[in-house]
Amino acid sequence: MKTKTKADLSAEPLSVHLISGLGLALTLFLAHNLYSINLVSHPSLTLFLISVIQCPIVLLFCSRYRKNRERCSYLKAVGRGLLGLPIGALVNALGAIALGAPVGTQYFSQTINWSIMMSLFTIVPAACVFGSSWKDWQRIFANTKPIGSVDFIICLSAHGAVIGAWLGAWPMPLDWERPWQEWPICVSYGAMAGYLVAMVASFGFVLVRGRLQLIKPD
Repeated sequence: MKTKTKADLSAEPLSVHLISGLGLALTLFLAHNLYSINLVSHPSLTLFLISVIQCPIVLLFCSRYRKNRERCSYLKAVGRGLLGLPIGALVNALGAIALGAPVGTQYFSQTINWSIMMSLFTIVPAACVFGSSWKDWQRIFANTKPIGSVDFIICLSAHGAVIGAWLGAWPMPLDWERPWQEWPICVSYGAMAGYLVAMVASFGFVLVRGRLQLIKPD
């Protein structure tokens, strides 16, 4: 019974992914049906709406799984996530520009809102959970060595969003003259697709890990 309780607790963080995925789907639904916008017609506004809904979800739920609870309160974890949001946005914006994202005043709002969304997918969850623990950041992002359920969820979703954005950028330079090839439309679709695929993968990893814990002897 004790081992089963541990397995259930290890699978509990999956609720964050479920709520985040539902929030993302709800945002796209509201944007299309309530405001009559989408990433192709109004990329900046749609990305802003995604961030507005995802931000409280990520901050409030990820902070529940903070490390060192005796030294880090829930509100402190939320504050760490808020601090990580602009830092992560800056890192993602600089990375995108370094890889060829267009620079100019006409792209400024799109780049800012895309970077904020990417920060919510990648940096903010880790900031809420790990804070300034360089060892944990290096283990998750540099060495890709998650050791627990929360680690798997943060690691896979962050890598999925980045890889999805990178794959989504491939059609941009092609001479197809499609509106969805503009920055950052296809990159955003790729990031969200990668993020959702990584969610499903993390569900599998965590559930399999929990099942293995059930069959382990005490």
